Amino acid sequence: MNFELLNLRIDDRIAVVQMNRPAARNALSQALMSELMLCARELADRVDIDVVLLTGDERCFSAGADLKDERAWADESKSLVARRQIASLGYRMCKAWEEMPQITIAVIEGYAIGGGLALALACDWRVAAENAFVSLPEIALGIPLTWGTIPRLTSLLGPAREKRLVILCGRVAIAEALANGLVDYLAPPSEALARARKIAAQVLAKPAAAVRMSKESINAVATALDHVAGYAAHDQLALSAASDEAREARQAALRNQAKPAVTDSWGRLRLKM
Repeated sequence: MNFELLNLRIDDRIAVVQMNRPAARNALSQALMSELMLCARELADRVDIDVVLLTGDERCFSAGADLKDERAWADESKSLVARRQIASLGYRMCKAWEEMPQITIAVIEGYAIGGGLALALACDWRVAAENAFVSLPEIALGIPLTWGTIPRLTSLLGPAREKRLVILCGRVAIAEALANGLVDYLAPPSEALARARKIAAQVLAKPAAAVRMSKESINAVATALDHVAGYAAHDQLALSAASDEAREARQAALRNQAKPAVTDSWGRLRLKM
C-alpha cells in the first residue's frame, strides 16, 4: 500500500497509520479522506494484523475538515450525484474505520477538532495526551455535525451532554473528556502512542478470532440504528452549508489567522486556543 498523505508501518500484528499533512495540521482534505478510507478497507482484509493505531503528530491529531475543500461539493458545474459523492466522503471514511474487524485505537496528541474528533470517535478506543483537548466547532461555522458522529456521541455521552458539546462548540480539556467517556486512556505528553502500543499488546495477548467476533457482536448491537440517523447527513450538510450565514461563518474562520477566544465545554469563556 503506497500513500501520499499517510505513513503506514506494520510490525508484529500492529499497523500504525499516521496522517501526514503537517503544514495543514492534518486537516482532512478530500485527498486525505480518500486515502484514509482506502487504507481502512485494505487493512480490513489483512488477517495478519489485529490492532490498528491511527495518529497524527506531536502537535495535533487533526484540525478537522479542510474548509478550503468546500468548493468541490458546492461546485454547481458538477452533477448532483458527483456533489453528493464528495459531500458523503467524511461519512464513508468514518464508516470504513468503524467497520474494520481489527481493534482500532485513535492516538491524540495536542488536539482533535471537528472532523478529526469525528474520525477518532469512529475508532474503538481513544488514547490522548494529558495536555490535549477536543472540540466540535461545526455549528459555529454554520454547518450541522455530520459524518455519522451524532449516534456515536449519543452512545458515549447521552443526549444532554452531547447537546452541550455539539451546540455550544466549546473546548473540552482531556481530563473532562476522559470523565465523560469521550476518551478512554490518558498518557503524559508525547507518550500517547507508547501507551496505545501497550494497550495493543494486551489485545494481542487474547485469541484473535474471539476478539474480532466480540467486537462485531458489540458493534452490531451498539450501531443497529446508526445508519438511520446518519445516512442523509451529507444532504443536510450540503443544504445548510449553502446558506449565506454558513458561508460567511466559514469565510470568517479562514480569514482569522489570530486564533479566537473559545469557550469551554459548557459555554464559558476560556483561554485562546
